[in-house]
Amino acid sequence: MACTIGKFIVIFLTVQFWCGVVSGGSCGEAKLCCTGRDSSCVVQKAPINAINEDLSDKPCYCDHACLKLGDCCPDFKDACGVVDCQVTPWGPWSSCDADCGPGTMFRSRSIRMQPQNGGRHCPSLEQRRSCEVSTCFHHPDPAIKEIALLLPGALSQTRKTNATSDIRKNLNVRNPSRNPQYDPQKTYCMEFEVLKASKACRKEPDYKTLKEGEKVCIYCESEALHETLGWRCQGHGVEGRVTRWSALSAPHCHGKWLRARGEVDRTCEDRTCKDPDASFIFV
Repeated sequence: MACTIGKFIVIFLTVQFWCGVVSGGSCGEAKLCCTGRDSSCVVQKAPINAINEDLSDKPCYCDHACLKLGDCCPDFKDACGVVDCQVTPWGPWSSCDADCGPGTMFRSRSIRMQPQNGGRHCPSLEQRRSCEVSTCFHHPDPAIKEIALLLPGALSQTRKTNATSDIRKNLNVRNPSRNPQYDPQKTYCMEFEVLKASKACRKEPDYKTLKEGEKVCIYCESEALHETLGWRCQGHGVEGRVTRWSALSAPHCHGKWLRARGEVDRTCEDRTCKDPDASFIFV
């Protein structure tokens, strides 16, 4: 009977060796290192038929799938040359990208070592967070806050059109010609570079030239001069600063622009303003 039991133990240990099942809990000692998912690439820490009384007695694996399943042997990475991605510490946060009000700041880090042999992938290398600038610089020129209201150049009083076609006749605004300080010779025109235009402008035939990168001419006619603004048109912008515009007859068409010339121009009507499709008027 004892001999029979002895033979069974020898056969069992031989089967264990052939199947790649060895005791010890170490991939290095077991000389196991398998690619992909291989359930036979396992190290038994206790006899296979034993009753596990401790979690440490459970088998561990030496295949690369154990990295995701979390059941690798303690020395798997060292024994199989697995290297996780290594990154540098986070750099400092950048300054807020807004001059005033809400904005964004970011920080970054770089890769110190690329992952090898199925190691952990590199994490995100950039982080962003919101910020708020409370120490705002207020431009002394109030025109920086104005929104230019536009109408197509075809409605200009300088064109040979019926006077009733001018939409401004129906705005019920003051008649500047009754003011003794009113001077119709103060009319002028200005060129702007469109920096941003809403997609709705493309669907409006009268405003289709208002697209990013284009230069347009805006004419300040006598009916649009405002006494409270020093006899100028509302929204004619500030030199070197971005301001906003909006189409009066199509408010869903709006955007931002930059004044192309520092001073007002009284001769640009001979250039861009001459073309009704490329010119507009202030309201």
